[in-house]
Amino acid sequence: MQLPIPRPLQFSSLMADIENGTIKIPQFQRDFVWDTKKSASLIDSIVKGYPIGTFIFWKTKEELRSVKNIGGIALPETEDGDYIEYVLDGQQRLTSLFASMKGVQIQRDKKIEDFSLMYLDLDADESEQVVIHFQELVDISNQRYIKLCDLLTGELTYLASFSKERQKKITYYKQRLEAYNYSTISVKEAPLDIATDIFTRINVGGKPLSLFEIMVAKTFDREKDFDLSEKFEEFTSTLESVNYETISSATGLQTVSLVLSGECTKKQILKLKKEDIIDVWPKIVDSIETSVDYFRTYYRIPVSKLLPYNALLAPFAYFFTKHKDRPTGEIQRLLQDFFWRCSLSERYSSAVESKLAQDVKKIDTILKAERPKYDWSVDISTDYIEENGWFSAGRSYIKALLCILTSKQPKSFVDGASVKVSNDWLKQANSRNYHHFFPRAYLRKRKEEEEDINHILNITIVDDFLNKKLIGAKAPSKYMTSFKEKNPELQKHMKTHLINDLDKFGIWEDDYDTFWDKRAAAFSSELKKRIIIDEVDKNLKLAEVKDKAAEEC
Repeated sequence: MQLPIPRPLQFSSLMADIENGTIKIPQFQRDFVWDTKKSASLIDSIVKGYPIGTFIFWKTKEELRSVKNIGGIALPETEDGDYIEYVLDGQQRLTSLFASMKGVQIQRDKKIEDFSLMYLDLDADESEQVVIHFQELVDISNQRYIKLCDLLTGELTYLASFSKERQKKITYYKQRLEAYNYSTISVKEAPLDIATDIFTRINVGGKPLSLFEIMVAKTFDREKDFDLSEKFEEFTSTLESVNYETISSATGLQTVSLVLSGECTKKQILKLKKEDIIDVWPKIVDSIETSVDYFRTYYRIPVSKLLPYNALLAPFAYFFTKHKDRPTGEIQRLLQDFFWRCSLSERYSSAVESKLAQDVKKIDTILKAERPKYDWSVDISTDYIEENGWFSAGRSYIKALLCILTSKQPKSFVDGASVKVSNDWLKQANSRNYHHFFPRAYLRKRKEEEEDINHILNITIVDDFLNKKLIGAKAPSKYMTSFKEKNPELQKHMKTHLINDLDKFGIWEDDYDTFWDKRAAAFSSELKKRIIIDEVDKNLKLAEVKDKAAEEC
């Protein structure tokens, strides 16, 4: 990287560099938001010779995804191998200047900002605002005002029609505009991450650039028709049809990097070659889609909001890039153990990048049908579930237990219809899909502790308000009696909620303690089916004892 080079640019050179496509706005810049009033003040400062700040450009031959149209004007592409100057600082000022000088119209939502209605008041004193924007055409027959566009490009006959005094003002302001020295600094041939770091530091008051925004800029390729932002949008649109549209762009990048390098730190992702990312992208899309299908069908996790971690898709997608067939036998068992160990231990709550790099090595071991060594334990005992099951829809541990519930494909209390689980409904803790089997109001009247009321052991998954309207604050014995009368297969349907026996779960006696214990045992029993217990795990003997209780329920 060369040292930054300061250089003054006169009006004609600056405009020419924009018009010939040398100066471009990179995609990671925010939208143009200045209105005509603010833009008029900028031009007013220029005609008065005031400083308007420095433009900072990144000069490079690297082609990025850029905003081609500055001020709404289609500009030519730069020839391959030519230098491009991307605007790192001054986009709002530069676009205001160009739009005003060219008199363009810019669409903003349903409103059009008309920059052609920028006028100079030829009778104004310099202590007053000289450049004014009118919202609509004004009567200029008295020749007090002249359009900024006409000032710069008006025909001689038109300009000569003004009085001699005003012609002097026109000449004076035109010379001011054309002779104004714009202060610029050019950062030449810096790597992309340095350029974006400069941009972020300059815009300290704004939102820092995400790694995804940087990689969108880096990987843009017009010849290969590759735009990472558009590709990811297409990808998530496809996933929307199966309720997995909440997969993050970070997970996509982590998967790409793990497949290409076995690591996924920001530093490593930035090192990835553009050509490698473009070439591997179809394989990444295919492997994530296969992982989603596997989560939905084998683990029966119907929506992405229930995934304990988005990051879980990365090691599974890595697996499916190397294992084209659906896993069976020992590999399937080992993969399941891996999934639940990560979910129940809250594996990716911190240091995600380093843990993912460790975990793809475990996936490599699983691919050989061998069990990897784990340096973290899981506890599937009833005691642990009782102590750690306080309900919060965003906790990965709770999401894991909710996945156990959805794997049973829960049925409606009313008629046994399949419960619909929706990403939209799962955005909040009081979601339509979550129901306290022993109603909160009922337990509060009994003076139960809030942490025991709002607990995973008291949560069932439903899909309509009818259940809640019929239930209200009633005791379970009362509302379940009414459902039993309407639904002859209620006993069978309640098993899909891990309430395995209506007579043994204390429901008819409104016995919350018995319900609590039985449901804890039911959850523990389900987890036992999914985990391969080994020496690293806690409370093994206790888990075995609790298995007997689980069998009884």
